[in-house]
Amino acid sequence: MIKHVKRTLLLVLGVLFLILGVIGLFLPFLQGVLFLAIGLLIISICLPQVREWMMVHTRKYPKLHDRVEKLDEWLRNKIGEI
Repeated sequence: MIKHVKRTLLLVLGVLFLILGVIGLFLPFLQGVLFLAIGLLIISICLPQVREWMMVHTRKYPKLHDRVEKLDEWLRNKIGEI
């Protein structure tokens, strides 16, 4: 039961960051790309399809891919397994 609650909270938090990211693309004082990236990282913990999509699309840029992998690993260690 706790896994379901944790998963739901992470999905809600991820969607919230994605919404802020989209709003931030139009407002100059919000960092839209940063919020989109954080939202995708949070959602990728719950949904393996999103994680795979992120990994496939960041392989073109090795430095970015390394950072995404490190952030993903750090976030999974902090949050735990779902």
